[in-house]
Amino acid sequence: MLNKAPRGTKDILPKEVYKWHFVEDKFKEVCSIFRYEEIRTPVFEHTELFERGVGDTTDIVQKEMYSFKDKGDRSLTLKPEGTAGVIRAFIENKMYSDVQPTKFFYMTPCFRYERPQAGRQREFHQFGIEALGSDTPSLDAEVISLAIQFFSELGIEDLIVSLNSVGCPNCRKEYDKVLRAYLESKKEVLCETCNERMVKNPMRVIDCKVPTCKENIKDIPYMLDYLCDDCREHFELLQKYLEEMNINYKIDKTIVRGLDYYRKTAFEIIADDLGAQSTVCAGGRYDGLVEQIGGPKGISGIGFGLGVERLLLLLENKNNEIITPDGADIFIVTIGDEAKLKSFGILSELRKNHITADKDHVDRSVKAQFKYSDKVNAKYTVVIGEDELKNDYVSLKNMNTSEQKNIKLSNLVEELKNLLNK
Repeated sequence: MLNKAPRGTKDILPKEVYKWHFVEDKFKEVCSIFRYEEIRTPVFEHTELFERGVGDTTDIVQKEMYSFKDKGDRSLTLKPEGTAGVIRAFIENKMYSDVQPTKFFYMTPCFRYERPQAGRQREFHQFGIEALGSDTPSLDAEVISLAIQFFSELGIEDLIVSLNSVGCPNCRKEYDKVLRAYLESKKEVLCETCNERMVKNPMRVIDCKVPTCKENIKDIPYMLDYLCDDCREHFELLQKYLEEMNINYKIDKTIVRGLDYYRKTAFEIIADDLGAQSTVCAGGRYDGLVEQIGGPKGISGIGFGLGVERLLLLLENKNNEIITPDGADIFIVTIGDEAKLKSFGILSELRKNHITADKDHVDRSVKAQFKYSDKVNAKYTVVIGEDELKNDYVSLKNMNTSEQKNIKLSNLVEELKNLLNK
């Protein structure tokens, strides 16, 4: 086991990491356009934060968290998602006292103990945004439009925004009565998990993936049909904002968020992945979460999260090419010990001038050095030998055209800067 990564984790090797840089840079760029600022929170938090911030009736908290006791007998947990830590930081640093709204984005590793599969590991990475301090539907529309623009700039266009409202505590009181009465009449045909949820978290029954349950609750009542006037107005206005931005959406009454602090907007962004639809981004409004975690009352919030591994898999399946980064600008081929020594000073000057440069470090032959230069995709190869040192020149070869010319050694850096437009 010493030389194997733990199950559910994966090395990101140099030949792949440029793809991560590409999507990370694009996410940062889009968030900056929307004036969201980056926040970085600890990789582990007090376990209670996730019990409150994710919900102790969810599968994440009950089955999937990596929790442990530290040497002070405190229960800590590797974060299973990004939102709770951001809200904790918002409260602890009294950011609610600043001018609102407060708009964050983050890129973070997360950890869940679940069965590894394509695009889903036990250590995974999440992009997310959180917008706090406003309960207006315009902010909901902005959050959705940010996600759509990010996907669009990656070349992913065939997306569906599925939209629902999960109401508020006022309209959920009536709905919960109706829903519980309905589920009570169905308890004989529901799975064990659904019968547990019927008591603790009834709206989550709608999300059950067991085929017999799905079949038996086809006529289940939905929250969207029980919205109060305020929630209905919020939902209708959100749709108008999306239409104004030409964002295609559909109403999906089955999207649920079972915990009490979730309010109003819930959405998922669905991609048609080689003929099979799958959720690539999910989010919603959580107007009660700040108070639930111990912050002041009345601080609204909305956000989304998306898995980076899943995103990269989607790009690969759609053949959306991520351009391979350029190779070295210069590779120095040396002949003899004196040239080898001199090449270090030249390398140093090139690198100080932001010219990417490299040389041989394993005593290859001259022919093998040229082969290696080709392997690292060098644009130009500089050849230095005894004659070149005596006569103050180097031989410069264009590796694409094979054209060669001599350049004065004393002017090498300036010549190369001009040649490379550095």
